[in-house]
Amino acid sequence: MLFQVCLYFYCKFLWRCLKFVMRKLTGRCELQRICYNTKPGASRTMKIETSLRDSKSKLLQTSVSVHPDAIEKTIEDIMELKKINPDINPQLGISLQACLLQIVGYRNLIADVEKLRREPYDSDNPQHEEMLLKLWKFLKPNTPLESRISKQWCEIGFQGDDPKTDFRGMGLLGLYNLQYFAERDAAAAQQVLSDSLHPKCRDITKEEISKFSKAEWEKKRMDKAIGYSFAIVGINITDLAYNLLVSGALKTHFYNIAPEAPTLSHFQQTFCYLMHEFHKFWIEEDPMDIMEFNRVREKFRKRIIRQLQNPDMALCPHFAASEGLINM
Repeated sequence: MLFQVCLYFYCKFLWRCLKFVMRKLTGRCELQRICYNTKPGASRTMKIETSLRDSKSKLLQTSVSVHPDAIEKTIEDIMELKKINPDINPQLGISLQACLLQIVGYRNLIADVEKLRREPYDSDNPQHEEMLLKLWKFLKPNTPLESRISKQWCEIGFQGDDPKTDFRGMGLLGLYNLQYFAERDAAAAQQVLSDSLHPKCRDITKEEISKFSKAEWEKKRMDKAIGYSFAIVGINITDLAYNLLVSGALKTHFYNIAPEAPTLSHFQQTFCYLMHEFHKFWIEEDPMDIMEFNRVREKFRKRIIRQLQNPDMALCPHFAASEGLINM
């Protein structure tokens, strides 16, 4: 433990020495070198974020959490601290502003998403009820809902006759995402719903058959469909998107698509992308039954994380929900 602590401070000391030498050789501070030598997007913003967070200057450390309205003043203070003339280096201020808008915006987006996740569904709240009923209308436009408490909710993938109990894990965030998907990309959402209700039958190989007892085979023979509960999976994918956001994994995506601060709409658009991709992945995986959901979901999560480790990665879907949101 002591060795690791010593190694940490030793490496930190070496890094500061290297930064000092580079400044003397190039005549530029680290922020300048990053902005001038790294292309815009996740690569630049993440390097700027690391540089600011690891700085020994309190001003630079706190700049990643200032209010959006204070970003311009913060940049002026940074330029003054670093003794950089804005008239000689006008592009630096513009680049730093873009990076800080993304960094601060990402933190604020986490707060907005967390607020929705923590707000429970309230059947006595007219706005909550209105959103739920709209979800039905968007997904089943030609089928009237007979009553608020109804077994019909199972037709769009809820577990019982009152969907409010299914929102406990993700709160209003799950409903917000499902409604966004159903409204902004209605055709695709209805197609995914239809596929989940009318799944293809899975062909069981002879090798698999040989591993089953007679009782197991009878069960599998009657349970070859690979559909899933649309709404429940949507809430589960909401949980996936939430954890990717909070862990910072989605920084790569958002810093590449949002020229300024990422918003809740960007998060919901990302949810739509994940729903599309998971649906395709589920079919490709060809699971034996719904009991394999956790395995397939975990495999899907790992694939998305691998993709997001590429600094040039953007989860850019080409469907209606993404129109007007992607800014490469």
